[in-house]
Amino acid sequence: MAIAQRALAPPVPAPPPEPRDRRAQRALHEQGERHDPRDPLGLRSRARRGILVLAALSIFLVLSLLLCVGIGPVPLSPATTVQVISDHLGLPVTGGAAAPAADAIVWSVRVPRVLMGAAVGACLAISGAALQAMVRNMLADPYILGVSGGASTGAAAAILFGIGAALGEYAQSLLAFLGALGAALLVFVIARSGGRVTSLRLLLSGVAVGYALTAVTNLLIFSSDSAEGSRSVMFWMLGSLSLARWNAFLLIAVLAAIAGTVLMLAGARVLDALSAGDEIAHGLGISPDRARIGFLLLVSLCTAAAVAGAGAIGFVGLVLPHLARRLVGARHRVLIPASALLGALFLLWADAFARIVMQPQELPIGVITAAIGAPFLLLLVRRLHARRG
Repeated sequence: MAIAQRALAPPVPAPPPEPRDRRAQRALHEQGERHDPRDPLGLRSRARRGILVLAALSIFLVLSLLLCVGIGPVPLSPATTVQVISDHLGLPVTGGAAAPAADAIVWSVRVPRVLMGAAVGACLAISGAALQAMVRNMLADPYILGVSGGASTGAAAAILFGIGAALGEYAQSLLAFLGALGAALLVFVIARSGGRVTSLRLLLSGVAVGYALTAVTNLLIFSSDSAEGSRSVMFWMLGSLSLARWNAFLLIAVLAAIAGTVLMLAGARVLDALSAGDEIAHGLGISPDRARIGFLLLVSLCTAAAVAGAGAIGFVGLVLPHLARRLVGARHRVLIPASALLGALFLLWADAFARIVMQPQELPIGVITAAIGAPFLLLLVRRLHARRG
């Protein structure tokens, strides 16, 4: 009788499948409990992994700086690079003095170029990481604040119409820097006019100001009678490190990369709270509006320094923070330095490729970053669609 009742009873429905992310988290949790009972959540293992990744990236960056100096139309060996740099820094290195031509190529042209590339890449990457936390949008990048549009307008005015000609070789970079800061200030004023500086207002204000300034830049190009000047503006808008020299803008870019990384590390806890939501930030005693204003100023300064030194180089601030999250996780205490190192590495090798791929001409570096970043963006969109589905 009992057997017949069990046969006639309706089958018990199977439990719904766990979401993929929850299954992965549970597997990691169980793996941590099996391997280290003292660290059930895997916090210590993630911290050790983050330290190892940062150490490996730092070593690779130092090697890349030496190797990229030797890459170009005139290839130079790492030994020659080390010899020239050591001579100028006064370091004792065995071997004879380098040839005058090699000395001029390494110290006057390529060393400033690789330093500018590393600094610009770091500035854009940390700015992208901070901005994505501020606005809680993983598709945000530094140029969404309109900074690129303002810098392009300033550079176009200097190149096409000679504004600031009394400044000599500094005119283009200085006007680009001032245009970038002016655009950031305009975005802040528009976003603040409605009261609170929310994520949505920052995004909409940045997009509006960026489009408006791009239209002004295109109008300046159309109004100019100089074909060569228009070509120079377009080349600058695609990004290039060819203007890097031992000047004030190289120093500004390097200081912006170092100071920006340090300040964002100091505010890593605030960035973590902003990325979790305004309610979480309020619960931790953090004012989201004040935090966004402070980080907006810092991101604008870093981006302005990068754009003034190398033009508008896209996709670095969008792509590299996501790659850093895959390597070290989402905690900004580790994410910020990882983003800085990855951004510097990426731009160094992209510029090295730009110097040799179309010799004797030089390919704009923005073309290479876009060619790499666009497929990555498509993969990211596909992943988001699969996760929501």
